[in-house]
Amino acid sequence: MEPASYRKLTTASVALGLPERPPIIDHDDASALAEAIVATIRDPLLVLDQNLRVVAANHAFYRTFSTSRPDIRGRLVYGLDDGQWDMPALRQLLEGVGSRHAVMEPYEVEQYLPLVGRRSLLMSAREVFNQGNARKLILLAIEDVTDRCAAEQAMAKLLQQKEILLQEMQHRVANTLQIIASILLLKARTVQSEETRLHLRDAHDRVMSVATVQQQLQASGHSEQIELGPYLSRLCGALAASMIGDSRPLTLKVESDVAMAISGDAVNIGLIITELVINALKHGFPDGRGGEILVSYKVDQANWRLSVSDSGLGSQLTSGRRGSTGLGTSIVEALAHQLKARVEISDLSPGTIVSIVHAA
Repeated sequence: MEPASYRKLTTASVALGLPERPPIIDHDDASALAEAIVATIRDPLLVLDQNLRVVAANHAFYRTFSTSRPDIRGRLVYGLDDGQWDMPALRQLLEGVGSRHAVMEPYEVEQYLPLVGRRSLLMSAREVFNQGNARKLILLAIEDVTDRCAAEQAMAKLLQQKEILLQEMQHRVANTLQIIASILLLKARTVQSEETRLHLRDAHDRVMSVATVQQQLQASGHSEQIELGPYLSRLCGALAASMIGDSRPLTLKVESDVAMAISGDAVNIGLIITELVINALKHGFPDGRGGEILVSYKVDQANWRLSVSDSGLGSQLTSGRRGSTGLGTSIVEALAHQLKARVEISDLSPGTIVSIVHAA
């Protein structure tokens, strides 16, 4: 029987001399349309009733699982393929869809398919309603993700191999830098010219600074983001062990806010610190003088300040500020420029503080 609202609309249309218009689509047509849509889905799809029995399946399901309609119609989904679908976790998820109106998010299972062997399948399910008779149904979609999983595993293996090669390369670089530094030091001991000896020792110190930064950066891992506090502590510990030792009454301290930096910036920051520490040791504490060198890194949102201060006589960078730009000044200013920062030098009387300031 037609709904009263439709009869009233038809009566009104006749009274106005308008042609009668049938409903846009009836329930039988809607059911046929739904079945046609399901049939066109390329991935396997099952339609289950609220008791998890198979109501229908699309052609992709029959083709993928090498079965036919009489074999599965009316059977419990757990009984398909000789019980391969009877998995406790999958059963719990599907029963949740049927009883609690839940949605089963993609869930990966391993199954053996007759034509292609063992495959990785991604299953998801949700509840739908048949408006004609308020019958509750469950759509279970199945996606074969075997190739994707294999590609992800291959990519993970390649990344692991890359990591091993990178570690090997860094190890070789560290050894090479150590050899170069040793050659420079040996040569400095054999030359007659005091000026040449000083240049060779200076070159030795700078090669060692690069080696120290590289070693500490490797200890921080190869992730793009480096935690600066531990990195600076290890770096300054290595510098103190190699350049101060136990024979000089000097301390090298680190104070750092919690901060992260990309590996490229961490390298530049490390090189700046080693350069400033070398200069402080060389020019601020001659003749075994004692004192303290403090490395400080402070952060204020996007702004940061890196400072190296000492209680000595003053560093080479101070003379560079007064007119004669030395090698230390040039190196620090070049590294600061790469960090989009500026260099500030101040006298502490006694001592010097050199700050690298980045203002966003």
